[in-house]
Amino acid sequence: MLCLLTALVYLYLSAGIHMLSTWRQSHRDHLAAAAMAREHTLLLHQRQTLSAQGTLEAEARRLGMMRKDEQPYVLSGLPNN
Repeated sequence: MLCLLTALVYLYLSAGIHMLSTWRQSHRDHLAAAAMAREHTLLLHQRQTLSAQGTLEAEARRLGMMRKDEQPYVLSGLPNN
């Protein structure tokens, strides 16, 4: 009778520990999914900002690029400041 009672207690504890482990994993997965959703929203906003025409043109000009129809000017002989 004692062995049977011990086996039943072991089985109940094992099932309880497994349920707790599963609940913790579910909670971690939920937090990870929420973090990924926030990152996705941030990346969509960043993509929208970077693909705007004004942003593209400003970045191209920062890199020294110009449009096909523009005339380049080179200034020389400027005083050193």
